[in-house]
Amino acid sequence: MNAAERQSRILALARHQGSVEVTTMAADLAVAPETIRRDLGVLERRGLLRRTCGGAYPVEGAGFETGLTERETLHVKDKRRIAAEAVRLLGDAETVFVDEGYTPQLLAALLPGDRPLTVVTASLSTAAAIVDSPQLTVLLLGGRVRARTLATVGSWACAMLGRFVIDLAFIGSNGISRELGLTTPDPVVADVKAKALAVSRRRVFMGHHSKFGASSFCRFAEVGDFEAVVTDTGLSSAEAHRYSLMGPRVHRV
Repeated sequence: MNAAERQSRILALARHQGSVEVTTMAADLAVAPETIRRDLGVLERRGLLRRTCGGAYPVEGAGFETGLTERETLHVKDKRRIAAEAVRLLGDAETVFVDEGYTPQLLAALLPGDRPLTVVTASLSTAAAIVDSPQLTVLLLGGRVRARTLATVGSWACAMLGRFVIDLAFIGSNGISRELGLTTPDPVVADVKAKALAVSRRRVFMGHHSKFGASSFCRFAEVGDFEAVVTDTGLSSAEAHRYSLMGPRVHRV
């Protein structure tokens, strides 16, 4: 197996499993750990993987994106803490936009039930999870449904959003970096996110630390567009400070 074949195997496994470890890959491929580390370095420079201590995980882009099923099994404890912290930023908002994705879905389930609140979302999963809450009015955006995320996209969704003025938007992304802002693989998803930001008075980003420093295909926002960024302690305090210098308050939980 030459280097290109080995790197292709590593990438495919990382995308299938969600991550790879150096020692495991070295044993499976019968090569030295140093060889695997060099392969990971090559894949990272190509923007396909992100290195971690002892391994790597795949970067989402135009050619690869995890589905909702995978997202519901990765970093669940961290995502629950992120959602719990983000919902504390609700304040006196009466209307909120809840983005597609698993962490936003967790947040939606934590919205207070002791006051009237209107929730706008493109996510079928989120709408179904909270529609029975007596104090919540749920507005589901129309449009084409993406099978991968069970969220609506397209001109109908954007047109519907354009008719609203929303107090607070809770937004996720596939990548966030200080240089390239917030990105996502699919242009139609980026359009919905950008429109939600445009019609919202306040904006909160929430995402696992693995999203930081990563970039995908379509940019839809800048870091400075948000009043707050909520993530887990996997993002170092030094890096959190660098993001805070761009405008948002960074919450690490």
